[in-house]
Amino acid sequence: MLEQICQLATEAGAAIMVVYHGEQPLNINHKQDDSPVTAADLAAHKIISTGLKTLTPDIPVLSEEAPQEWLERQSWQRYWLVDPLDGTKEFLNRNGEFTVNIALIEDGKPVLGVVFAPVLDVMYFAHEGKAWKVKEGVTERIHVKTAPVPLVVISRSHTDDELKDYLQVLGEHQTVSIGSSLKFCLVAEGQAQLYPRFGPTNVWDTAAGHAVAAAAGAQVNDWHGKPLDYTPAESFLNPGFRVSIF
Repeated sequence: MLEQICQLATEAGAAIMVVYHGEQPLNINHKQDDSPVTAADLAAHKIISTGLKTLTPDIPVLSEEAPQEWLERQSWQRYWLVDPLDGTKEFLNRNGEFTVNIALIEDGKPVLGVVFAPVLDVMYFAHEGKAWKVKEGVTERIHVKTAPVPLVVISRSHTDDELKDYLQVLGEHQTVSIGSSLKFCLVAEGQAQLYPRFGPTNVWDTAAGHAVAAAAGAQVNDWHGKPLDYTPAESFLNPGFRVSIF
């Protein structure tokens, strides 16, 4: 099934690129929280949702572009959690740092995750405690790695005073800014050692990246040391968290 999910992510990425290259109109709208949604988001959502319902008709799908009401979700123990286009701001800024995110949640844990960056043509995926990266047709297992000076990866589009204060007392480090779930993946493949997050995220923003990072050996915990939990809740918001190798 993992191969089929990767194929779905690839197909969604192709649909996104049609809009990215201007072959179809962008059609920007804004949601109630003022976040942008484009024709690319909706095209990717349709491909993934249709594909998952065909592959696993008995597993419900929660997508950012079609979130169900709490009464419908509250008893879910196993479900797909999807962000069809994570990093819409990066998509609109045309920096290539956006991803397609698909995760399978079982009993609150992301047990399978696929993160595909169409512009970069790189796929990360994880299942059963193992994580891989595919770039230019080459597949490799990935693991976290230490570094003499840790590299801290931070959001390109979201900064806040808490993060600035945290970095000031962190000790010697370097930072790099990047969009979407690629931050999880940089930690997973050993390029970065820490991704701290204080600002708001939603569960679909993190689940697939969480699966990849955890399978590669990282910890994905809230600031109280508890793993991020995807058990259905009335709110879609995550607490603040840190992805780290230590």
